[in-house]
Amino acid sequence: KMDDDDDDIPQLSSHTLAALQEFYLEQQQREGMKTSQGFNKYSIGSIEEDWQLSQFWYSDETALRLAKEAVLAAGKGGRIACVSAPSVYQKLKEQDGEDFSVCILEYDRRFSVYGEEFIFYDYNHPLDLPESLLPHSFDIVIADPPYLSEECLQKTAETIKYLTKGKILLCTGAVMEEQAAKHLGVKMCKFIPKHSRNLANEFRCYVNYASGLD
Repeated sequence: KMDDDDDDIPQLSSHTLAALQEFYLEQQQREGMKTSQGFNKYSIGSIEEDWQLSQFWYSDETALRLAKEAVLAAGKGGRIACVSAPSVYQKLKEQDGEDFSVCILEYDRRFSVYGEEFIFYDYNHPLDLPESLLPHSFDIVIADPPYLSEECLQKTAETIKYLTKGKILLCTGAVMEEQAAKHLGVKMCKFIPKHSRNLANEFRCYVNYASGLD
């Protein structure tokens, strides 16, 4: 016979319950905003950061500056690839009327909401890319490797070099300056990118062409 005792069922404290309810309420409100009219799936924060995937979105100003730089560098009718840099992709999609095409290579499948422009990408398999992504078919590649490690940078660099016709805009930690030069031949810019949440590590941009970021 089943025991009717509930003694062994863990009970949440009232404080934890209240916090949980608040969390779910906030989540519902956010989902409500997303389904209500005027929600822009391309706005930064429409897909929330997942810190377990080492995701940190740029501030609005930084994303816009990088998007404008990419459009200028790509030129009229240019092709832009965003590798692990979704907030720049989102800003690029807000540039109505500009003449360019863009795709996003990203590990996080939540970004598949962007349809055919989304390409699943795992830096551990840098050249495991769809056949439709022809070598050297992008005028500029913007990349933000998820981890500050030489292994991650080196593997992402393989992808970048495969995709780009030449121009590279890399965003990563200041501590990666030597490795960035070694693997991609890029130099640090004066422009200092900011994130919507402050990161402990100093972050910088690197390019291999005459950019507007100096």
